[in-house]
Amino acid sequence: MAKQKGPSPIQGTIGNLTFFKSQDGFMVKTKSEVSRSKILSDPKFQRTRENMAEFGRAGKAGKILRTAFNSVLQQSADNRMVSRLAAQMLKVIQSDTVGKRGQRSVTNGNIALLSGFDFNNKGILSTTLISPYDIVYTRTSGDLTLNLPSFIPAQGIVAPQGATHYQLQLAAAPLDFTITKNMALSTASSVLPWDNVATTALTLTLSLPAASVLPVFVLLQVQFFIRVNADDYPLNNGAYNACAIIDISTP
Repeated sequence: MAKQKGPSPIQGTIGNLTFFKSQDGFMVKTKSEVSRSKILSDPKFQRTRENMAEFGRAGKAGKILRTAFNSVLQQSADNRMVSRLAAQMLKVIQSDTVGKRGQRSVTNGNIALLSGFDFNNKGILSTTLISPYDIVYTRTSGDLTLNLPSFIPAQGIVAPQGATHYQLQLAAAPLDFTITKNMALSTASSVLPWDNVATTALTLTLSLPAASVLPVFVLLQVQFFIRVNADDYPLNNGAYNACAIIDISTP
């Protein structure tokens, strides 16, 4: 695949060349000489079909996670997040030591490989929220608590230029990757000033289903705002908000 150069980029197919516009600009690629029907039936393409099946399964698993946390991710996801998440899901599938090649699944894979995944590559949580915090999850009761000791915001949070305030949001959900309807719960702090005044200790709590037999995913988000005349506006439409998977609890 290559980039188009010239004053008049084109789109469409000419011969065996396909011209199209992507996030990286106007691109051109050669048309495959192998038909779809041959790929789906010829024994020579068995490995290809296995790869296609697992890649498709990774995409579906990523969509299940994204849908569950949609309300949070709308505020903090880059334009390549979907493909990056699918790629990480594929690693989880490939870690499955039970299923046969082409039949491996997220459920039997090492989902811990998703821990630390950042949904916005313009806002990495580990380099945004420097102040230490801890997560306590009790599976029997379903209680989830995030504890953030007192800290100085200007020292404990690395904010983008122009930010005057910030907000922390905690979200969590037990995820069943065999169904499409999973729903996360979330809670948020007040919109707080990003300054040199020490905060009080902050605690965010959620009540998840008790005694869940599913893996529980926990996300933490830091949003940035600019305050104008007592009103808070998302800074750069949330372009630098940080959000990541901070914990995955397995049964």
